[in-house]
Amino acid sequence: MTDTATGLVPAPRRLVRLPGPGPVLDDRTGIDAGPGTGGTVRLLRTVLGAGTGLPLPDGTGLALRLDPAVEREFGPEGYRLRAGEDGVRIDGGGPAGVLHGAQTLRQLLGPDAFRSAPVTPGRSRRLPAVAVEDGPRFRWRGLLLDVARHFTPKDGVLRWLDLLAAHKLNVLHLHLTDDQGWRIEIRSHPRLTGTGSWRARTKIGHRASPLWDPRPHGGHYTHDDLREIVAYAAERHITVVPEIELPGHSQAAIAAYPELGNTDVVDTTSLTVLDTWGISPNVLAPTDTVLAFYEDVLTEVLGLFPSPWIHIGGDECPADQWRASPAARARTRAEGLADEAELLSWFVRHFDRWLAARGRRLVGWDEILGGDGIPDGRRPGAGLSRGAVVSSWRGCAGGVAAARAGHDVVMCPERHVYLDHRQAPGDDEPVPIGFVRTLEDVYRFEPVPPELTGDAAARVLGAQANLWTEVTEDQQRREYQAFPRLAAFAETVWSALPAPAERDFARFEQRMRAHYPRLDALGVAYRPPGGPRPEQRRPGILGRPIEDSSPIV
Repeated sequence: MTDTATGLVPAPRRLVRLPGPGPVLDDRTGIDAGPGTGGTVRLLRTVLGAGTGLPLPDGTGLALRLDPAVEREFGPEGYRLRAGEDGVRIDGGGPAGVLHGAQTLRQLLGPDAFRSAPVTPGRSRRLPAVAVEDGPRFRWRGLLLDVARHFTPKDGVLRWLDLLAAHKLNVLHLHLTDDQGWRIEIRSHPRLTGTGSWRARTKIGHRASPLWDPRPHGGHYTHDDLREIVAYAAERHITVVPEIELPGHSQAAIAAYPELGNTDVVDTTSLTVLDTWGISPNVLAPTDTVLAFYEDVLTEVLGLFPSPWIHIGGDECPADQWRASPAARARTRAEGLADEAELLSWFVRHFDRWLAARGRRLVGWDEILGGDGIPDGRRPGAGLSRGAVVSSWRGCAGGVAAARAGHDVVMCPERHVYLDHRQAPGDDEPVPIGFVRTLEDVYRFEPVPPELTGDAAARVLGAQANLWTEVTEDQQRREYQAFPRLAAFAETVWSALPAPAERDFARFEQRMRAHYPRLDALGVAYRPPGGPRPEQRRPGILGRPIEDSSPIV
């Protein structure tokens, strides 16, 4: 049996056809759960049981086990699945591996297994007779969801977690704060949400567009909302990585607490939450007051998110106000810093040490390697702890430099895996932004650049697709931008694929023919292969397409 016959996405490492008929799952099928598999049992009964109508009581027919041999070969997220005449058995290297095996079982059962209620109640289901051996290539297989620009209510975040789990992705990077909104309750500083989570109006389309939505936009997550999100993710073996932007992308925070800004050069009391897109010049002041304030913020963040990684941004920080500010210049001199680029590094190093002292690891965009870029004559990332992680977004060069300097790296280069970028040329794409990045482009993305070898290559934790929301105002628009490209991305970070030029995209397209009905059953508003449906277009809304015929590097 070929992988195209089963249509498994992402593709497993090994799949073979077994002799004889496959097993039948029906009302008599029970779950024989070994120690450590209880979480998967609950999900099978709630998720798989919902779509199939099967009760799946304790019993026999579907066995779940943890197996150290699987862990040794494929890691804790690996699994072996065998569907034969005598039933189904899933052996996982750890609880996460059992769950991933259950997701493969769900795909083998057909699209109806992805529905929320059975469309054919009482029907038994025969599985193909197969054996699957599988495990992920990378530890970090992520999606960034920007909830700061356009707020995603809690139920929408839970839906994204289900979609990630269905594709064996295991990191949700929540971009919680920016110039346009603050989305996390901080009880020690309540105006962050009281003022900072709402903007008076919103630009429609690119920032050059003349169109506005005059309705106030906002929202935030309470502590209990976030605890629920984290617990829901943990049941699916997904880590939620929070991002609190500093020292740039901070106008919403300064609007709520004007003393956080550079008060000696700008009247921060007149600032409001930014209502258009782009980078605000209003950045945090390099003062002890600001450091203490954000330590308060991060203390509450650590209490809500058990993730070993905490993202602090560190990117796109205009230095104009620091250059003009006597207080900022005084801080630069007092700390023995050369310029504003080193002042940015000073900010980052402070919170790097603060997080490390509490057993967490700082993650930042590749600017944390040294101000506005990689500094000449100095080791990239000088002064950062060994545990600091670099998100390489301005291409792969920052990630290469970081890995060679001994830092772990998450590859998320804009030109490859920014899902807000348009999926095809032409005028039909809704609010066309950025480069054309087709489904095939994403499928050929390679997280480990060829110039990295040995220990440096091993520093690539994995990769992440980023979904920014300036022009994706609701769940349907976000799903359109993400799918089907997120399915292709999932395969690049899970499966053991050959070099990009040798990847069989035609075979992937064949498997996607089986996968589209699964997305349909889930109600995903994906982009059809032939182009957007009429209701998915946004005629008359200005985008920002970038014309670029050079090869993707």
